[in-house]
Amino acid sequence: MLPLWIALQFLSSLPIRLPGMPQPQELGRSLLFYPLVGLLFGLLLWALNSVLTGTPLMLHAALLLTAWVLLSGGLHLDGLADSADAWLGGFGDRERTLTIMKDPRSGPIAVVTLVLVLLLKFCALLALIEQQHTAVLLIVPLIGRSALLAVFLTTPYVRPGGLGQALADHLPRKAGWWVLGVSALASVALAGFWVMVLAASGFVWLRRVMIKRLGGTTGDTAGALLELLEVLVLVGVALIVA
Repeated sequence: MLPLWIALQFLSSLPIRLPGMPQPQELGRSLLFYPLVGLLFGLLLWALNSVLTGTPLMLHAALLLTAWVLLSGGLHLDGLADSADAWLGGFGDRERTLTIMKDPRSGPIAVVTLVLVLLLKFCALLALIEQQHTAVLLIVPLIGRSALLAVFLTTPYVRPGGLGQALADHLPRKAGWWVLGVSALASVALAGFWVMVLAASGFVWLRRVMIKRLGGTTGDTAGALLELLEVLVLVGVALIVA
């Protein structure tokens, strides 16, 4: 069960303590549990949504979004901010983009990107609550974290050393494809085939953007991909059910 605890510690702000420093092989296997962590997030958000029934709609949506951000500790939003700064400031140059991505400071484009993403999530949640279509809360975190597994399965990791390299090098690929397939089937069963098509289309496009600029992915761009896919699916569902 250690790979599951590693996945929970890395992807969530839950108080998980590991017995020691994980081996690289255990880090790689932890990727197999990313979709399960996403499903856990979905269950927690769905339960919170039920508890908030009857709360004023805007406050309801704001509390759900706050819980969503807190569950992950803002990890992927940080990757989105770094990627946004790097994409604008990199001027199409690979090395410059990678260098800016390592800078811990956030520029104006990072702030604007975070505001827009959170605003879109809030408005989509508000629309879904109004339409009583909140079952999507179960599936969006699953899709987002399955996308992390998918990007490590299909995309070279371009920054040598560190946690991301260990994940990429030691991911059990055959098992990874099985887990990804089961996650896709679960997504279709819970949300419908068109939601999976929307998520897959967004993944393919975002992956292509990463390949074109960097030749692969980094931890920051993987986090950005997760956040953008979550927004895409939430907004897509909200528009369709409205």
